[in-house]
Amino acid sequence: MNSGISIEDTDRPTRNHAVIILASGLSQRLGQPKQLLVKNGEPLILRMARLALNTNPQAVIVVIPDKHSAITSVVTELAMRYPAVQAVLNSKPDTGMADSLRLGIEGIASLENSSIERVLIMGVDQVLLDESHLAVLLTGEQSVVASRYHSWKRLEKHQNLNEAESNKNSATSKSANHVVGLPLAINYKLLIQWQAMLAGDKGLRHLIRGLPADQIGTVINDSLTYDIDTPEQLIYAKQQGWLDKKS
Repeated sequence: MNSGISIEDTDRPTRNHAVIILASGLSQRLGQPKQLLVKNGEPLILRMARLALNTNPQAVIVVIPDKHSAITSVVTELAMRYPAVQAVLNSKPDTGMADSLRLGIEGIASLENSSIERVLIMGVDQVLLDESHLAVLLTGEQSVVASRYHSWKRLEKHQNLNEAESNKNSATSKSANHVVGLPLAINYKLLIQWQAMLAGDKGLRHLIRGLPADQIGTVINDSLTYDIDTPEQLIYAKQQGWLDKKS
């Protein structure tokens, strides 16, 4: 496949971080697996794994739903080519992102790699995410360095897309319309401490909010607003050329 993203020289020294890609969602609102949407000829899950590999991590843990052969096949093929990639199957993908994250943490812990100091946590559907943003996250020194971007107003059925975009832009000056979230880099020891508190939909966000302000850094990137959760958002992404028309 012609991905537009190449894996850079794998002989470069690895860094002191691991990556967790949260990709076990069932995409119920979208109606099709977002992991397999296509950008520049390759599935999004493969694109995100390549971005992760280009940060030179100790490991890339990809959490995927079990009993989904097409997704498993893509990740298994990549893992055969790159030993740093490890697939973790989520047998209960409908229980929420926090459970997927907990499985990812367990995957890292199983490596027993004492050189891992930070963990980069990514999703799978931010179609404009690029390597440079991940690099900036990893250079931060705070306990958590998260992405900051405007929230995408969830499009209602029959709502005009242009009107929705206009409404979103008119509200961007309000802090309530900002999201502080994925991708983010976090201190590994802190993540381990929080592991037991992750369950269902109760994820990292509320834990991060409890940290002192000087332990939280943010990197602004409004292109991360555009994730894909609904058919309307998928149509919009294709119209903009961010995803292949045949996704």
